Amino acid sequence: MKFIHGAVPTSGSQPAPQKQFVLINLLKAGSAQLIVLHHLAFYGPMSDHARTIMPSLIDWLYDYARIAVQVFLVIGGFLAAKSLSPLGLPGVANPLQAIWRRYMKLAPPFIVAMLLAVLASAVASLWMTDDSISASPTVGQLMSHVLLLQGVLGYESLSAGAWYVAIDFQLYALMTLLLWLPTRVAGKDVQAWLAPALVVIGMSASLLYFNRDADWDVWAPYFFGSYGLGALAWWASDPKRQPAASLILLLMMVLPAAVALALDFRSRIAVAFVVAGVLLLFGRARLVFCTGGALGLVNRVAKISFSIFLVHFPVCLVVNAVFERFVFEQPYLQAVGMLVAWAASVAAGAVFFRWVEAPLGKLFAKSSRALPMHALPSKASTVRG
Repeated sequence: MKFIHGAVPTSGSQPAPQKQFVLINLLKAGSAQLIVLHHLAFYGPMSDHARTIMPSLIDWLYDYARIAVQVFLVIGGFLAAKSLSPLGLPGVANPLQAIWRRYMKLAPPFIVAMLLAVLASAVASLWMTDDSISASPTVGQLMSHVLLLQGVLGYESLSAGAWYVAIDFQLYALMTLLLWLPTRVAGKDVQAWLAPALVVIGMSASLLYFNRDADWDVWAPYFFGSYGLGALAWWASDPKRQPAASLILLLMMVLPAAVALALDFRSRIAVAFVVAGVLLLFGRARLVFCTGGALGLVNRVAKISFSIFLVHFPVCLVVNAVFERFVFEQPYLQAVGMLVAWAASVAAGAVFFRWVEAPLGKLFAKSSRALPMHALPSKASTVRG
């Protein structure tokens, strides 16, 4: 079974939604649904039958909905910058501790979801034969998923979302090391501009080289262009920053992306650039277009988006198998099956969040609070660039 990169999202669960991040929650909620629908269109057989009555919609979901993953990459960089270096200053006191915290946030629910994917493949194989069904995993394959190294080690993914969790972890680790490196080299005399400068260098290398070569798509540098755009959007949108410094950060964000698109236009990078621009303008704002019950719904779906991402493929696989075995191959009935799979994925995500992601998050968070994450004040921390 082959899972396609760029076809799955979500960058891991984030802290409880805040009012000033309504736009982020709206983007996460909407993009998560597009990813579910993309996989329903990409992995049959229900979509194969339904396509005869709505070919344009199925084809669009098949070809373009996967680009929603760029939203998660940019938001991931935006929130990583907020968490690791809110002011864009170098210095992470315990980089290994920060990376370990990220692993413990992503890996436990991911491992449970992969076990569900193995079970779903076993159940689905009783009722249908399809390329989306995985063979029984080997010990090495399971361990590679536990370590979030399945792509790097050349193992086949057990679920359509497995690659993204591994990449999210790599990206966070890379961002952490880039923010820590200046203080490691220069100590307390480090210049404040070094942190965003290193991120821009990494982002430019990604946009101009790594992202143009698909052989790198199991490594963070392939995706760091979008991630870096998100980080720079956070720093450049700081309302307390001096206007000249904000302008410099804006140019550092825009120029590499513009050059990369001029040299080799990629729709995924164009989408990431637009999303970064939207976050730059409105990412910190308290938006008023979404209030009351609508706000609650958006926040709730965004909160469970990682869980939806983790469990939607096993759910869709089983629903596909049920409709293949027990329902007539009538296009309208199969289209109803797609809607059932979509609704079941969201419901399963809510259940998974309630009984797996949230409890595991609380359990393992206690073991990762021993050391501070931010560096002690230095000369750089007094500079407000």
